[in-house]
Amino acid sequence: MDTKFAETEETLVGRPIVYVRKVEADDLPEEVRAQARASGEIYAVHNTEGERLALVQGRQLAFILARQHDMTPVTVH
Repeated sequence: MDTKFAETEETLVGRPIVYVRKVEADDLPEEVRAQARASGEIYAVHNTEGERLALVQGRQLAFILARQHDMTPVTVH
C-alpha cells in the first residue's frame, strides 16, 4: 500500500487542532468577568491562529465541545 499521509500541526487525522487553556477571570473582558467568577473554572478554546473560539465552564466541557465540532483538542499551559 503506497498511501501518502500528510499531517501538519494544524490538523490531526484530518481534524483541526484547537488549544484548550484555563483562563483567569481578570484576563477576560469586563462584561464577561462577573459571569466567569460565578461559573468557577473557565477554559478557552483557541484555533491555531490564537483566535478564541469559545469560553466554557470546565476543562472537560472544552474537550467535549471541540470533539463535537470535529476538532482535536490539545491542552496548553
